[in-house]
Amino acid sequence: MNEDRPLRADAARNRAKVLEAARSAFTAEGPSVPLDEIARRAGVGAGTVHRHFPTKEALLEAVIVGRLEDLLADARAALATEDAGESFFAFFTSMIADASTKMDMAEALSRVGVDLHESTRAVAGDLQTVLGTLMKRAQEAGALRADAGTEDLHLLVVGAVAAEQWSARPGAAARIAQLMCDALRP
Repeated sequence: MNEDRPLRADAARNRAKVLEAARSAFTAEGPSVPLDEIARRAGVGAGTVHRHFPTKEALLEAVIVGRLEDLLADARAALATEDAGESFFAFFTSMIADASTKMDMAEALSRVGVDLHESTRAVAGDLQTVLGTLMKRAQEAGALRADAGTEDLHLLVVGAVAAEQWSARPGAAARIAQLMCDALRP
């Protein structure tokens, strides 16, 4: 298949169905869901899945890149809102909520030797830039501590995921996210 040629409309729809089914399945059940089950959920044949994603690792990678692209779109949308503090904290909370599943999928890929750095480099760099702008706006509005940086946020997200995995309490991630937001306020 020529990678430079755009997909036919039906092929693009099928690819989107497969990605959505995979995202839903991996989020609910983890990365062990078989490709045949994803094909069934997408309403396509197994050959269609394999044509777009020759391996489960390729599908997992595409789902992770898609999640990052969605997160980037959310960050850009947050930039368009008037209340800089509100938009920053809403976005930060959504980052925490999404991080656990994304990290589980990334760990599964890492175990089989797939390095996500190359496939996520561009979107991760754009996300870092937009996140920095969101932070700066919130700091200038007096809603976010002046000494907080993007590296701090990444560490807090990792900490929230670890706390969620460690805690047996339902809703631990949401509680931790709220505590972190409170700690980030001046």
